[in-house]
Amino acid sequence: MRLDKYLKISRLIKRRTIANEACDAGKVLLNGKAAKAGAQVKAGDIIEIRFGDNVTKVEVLEVKEHVKKEEINNMYRYL
Repeated sequence: MRLDKYLKISRLIKRRTIANEACDAGKVLLNGKAAKAGAQVKAGDIIEIRFGDNVTKVEVLEVKEHVKKEEINNMYRYL
């Protein structure tokens, strides 16, 4: 799955366009490297998102196309 789509579906970032812009600006790291929006995400990957002073670091546990709000916590875990 594309990184920008995963960020939107997992609700780490609310909108896919904002996720896309964050990737283009270099604010999203995938496994320690700056990632483009089209980078492929798989289970076990580490995603780091930087907005201002806030840094969110998560490990991808599961990749799904459709997720209910209650199942979001099964997609990733905070590090």
